[in-house]
Amino acid sequence: MNATLALMGNPNSGKTTLFNALTGARQHVGNYPGITVEKREGRLALGGLDINVVDLPGTYSLTAYSQDELVARDFLVNKRPDAVVAVLDATNLERSLYLVTQILELGTPLIIALNMMDEVRRKGVGIDTARLAAMLDTPILELVARTGEGCDTLLGEAARLVHGPKKRAPLHISYGRDLDETLEKMQDIIEAACFLENRYPARWLALKYLENDPAILLQGAAEPETHERLLGATHSLAAHCRKTLNADPEALIADYRYGYITALLKDGIVTRPDTQTRRDFTDKLDAVLTHRLAGPVLMFAIIYAMFMLTFSLGEYPMGLLESFFGWLGDTATNLLPEGLVASLVVSGVIDGVGGVLGFTPLIMVMFFFLSFLEDSGYMARMAYMLDRVFRMFGLHGCSVMPFIISGGIPGGCAVPGVMAARTLRSPREKIATVLTAPFLSCGAKVPVFLLLAAAFFPGSGAAALFWITAAGWVAALLAARVLRSTLIRGEATPFVMELPPYRLPTLRGLCLHTWERVWQYVKKAGTVILAISILLWAAMTFPGPSAERTAMFEAQRAAIQAPSWDNDAARVDALAAIDNAEVQDALRVSVAGRVGTALEPVSAPLGFDWRTNIALLGGFAAKEVIVSTLGTAYSLGEVDPEDSGGLSARLVADPAWNMWTAVSLIAFVLLYAPCFVTVAVIGREIGWRWAAFSVGFNTALAYVVSMGIYQVGIAL
Repeated sequence: MNATLALMGNPNSGKTTLFNALTGARQHVGNYPGITVEKREGRLALGGLDINVVDLPGTYSLTAYSQDELVARDFLVNKRPDAVVAVLDATNLERSLYLVTQILELGTPLIIALNMMDEVRRKGVGIDTARLAAMLDTPILELVARTGEGCDTLLGEAARLVHGPKKRAPLHISYGRDLDETLEKMQDIIEAACFLENRYPARWLALKYLENDPAILLQGAAEPETHERLLGATHSLAAHCRKTLNADPEALIADYRYGYITALLKDGIVTRPDTQTRRDFTDKLDAVLTHRLAGPVLMFAIIYAMFMLTFSLGEYPMGLLESFFGWLGDTATNLLPEGLVASLVVSGVIDGVGGVLGFTPLIMVMFFFLSFLEDSGYMARMAYMLDRVFRMFGLHGCSVMPFIISGGIPGGCAVPGVMAARTLRSPREKIATVLTAPFLSCGAKVPVFLLLAAAFFPGSGAAALFWITAAGWVAALLAARVLRSTLIRGEATPFVMELPPYRLPTLRGLCLHTWERVWQYVKKAGTVILAISILLWAAMTFPGPSAERTAMFEAQRAAIQAPSWDNDAARVDALAAIDNAEVQDALRVSVAGRVGTALEPVSAPLGFDWRTNIALLGGFAAKEVIVSTLGTAYSLGEVDPEDSGGLSARLVADPAWNMWTAVSLIAFVLLYAPCFVTVAVIGREIGWRWAAFSVGFNTALAYVVSMGIYQVGIAL
């Protein structure tokens, strides 16, 4: 028999920890159909049952303000799981029960798991779970998901619920005379019209109309007559409530729900020590880590230390991986006959994908530390501390994490950064965050900055990288301010973010979270980057030089190999010079070379020649290929992004380059269009029109800034 068990709960309630404990390695991560919210599923064999365990997105409510909340609610309504486990933070029971009341109002079969009971006991707090279960008429179990305590009991209860009745009577809460009368009237309208029949309980549907739930209103609009009658009742009630109580129905509903919860927890359900003046561990840490002055300093120190450790620990395995791909390329070169196939395999596939996979150890270490900060509860403190700054620029406290993940500290990636913006409730703030996050210094841009800093600012590479990073933050915040004042106007939404207690993450949880993110990176390298590498190889290879040009270079080689040359070293140098000239000539007549040359009139005010144009065109596909494309364009063959000293010397010696060209290029790479994958993610998250706008807006801004830098610089 197959069954579905859904895990629901507030963010940071330990829901995913329980999911990991129940499913272990038998899980996979995907997206819900048509949207990009992550879906975790795992298998569980229990007493002859094959149970599909689904970890739903963390949510505080079933009212669909954010995509996560909509996904969680739609799963309950459309998939109708055999059992739902509501994972509650037992240290904050009142807030956690708010979600439970809404699930019970929906009439869904439910088990309540009170997680973190070890912390509750340590604080001396008592919870009479048996009485609470009787009052709510639903099983309530004590749990410590981190250690696995209570998991066996939970599974047994889940098996009983799966085999038991699939329906239960929806919870009925009184919302006061005014609201109750209107709810009954709306319930009659819904039942008489069979409005959205068999999907939602009639009273629950009426409640969503009073709460102005956008998804429900959209569905209801498909039946205009009933929809208008329900809206009429809603507007009449809202006007009456504002007139008599100076409040909206939505606020009153929340008040009555919390009142119901408060009543539940009275009469000895929850007992606390008489004197609770003792500050617990979280309070003591917060006094330092979120201090007005010391907090930001410590935050930057922690992040800086994290990336120092990332590069220190990841450097050695990264070198091994690069050596492996070098050996693989040499082996392929020796085994395959010289020609287009060998060139495609070595230059297009192994070098292209290998250059990206070489960063996997760094990515793995970085995500491990990020998972630690997230699971320990410190990430929420970072958003809390930066909220005030972000609000000045029209952003939201929840915009902080997308910025950091996108490269607020060099080494991030805009793809997960853009996806992290899905936690923002306001669509306008989400759009502004998504459009500006790619301005940060992602890991793919860093090799370019290191190359140019080493070439034109010798001995000051670290300082240059610091100011480039700061420039990315300034550009992102200023662009957000401009967008929020023009195209994306609207009031800022209040930032109410829970600060979860500090917890020591489990090694198992950290490894699972790290693996999920690393696997996404590896899949990108094996699919999108592979395709881009092959396309770039073709663009830089075909149509190839004419027979006349090839014959000319052959004639030059024949002349050098004539007996008149009595100096072997000079002959070798001369032959190498001809080889380089032939490579440059072939590159210039290729598709990419012709496009780069055609763009020279446009890029000349920025100080870029045709070879730089080719590299920047490659960067449209993926920023990782800019350095290697520059290396090829300058006839240096393979260029290791981490060891680009040879290319640096060639750039310095080239008369087309100077310090202001380098600064101009740095600014352009920092600001211009996001890579192809990021654009695709932006399209999925906020729409393809905004994705197209991102490409145009970012490139135009990059052009103006770079031109200003170069023109002012050479005029000085």
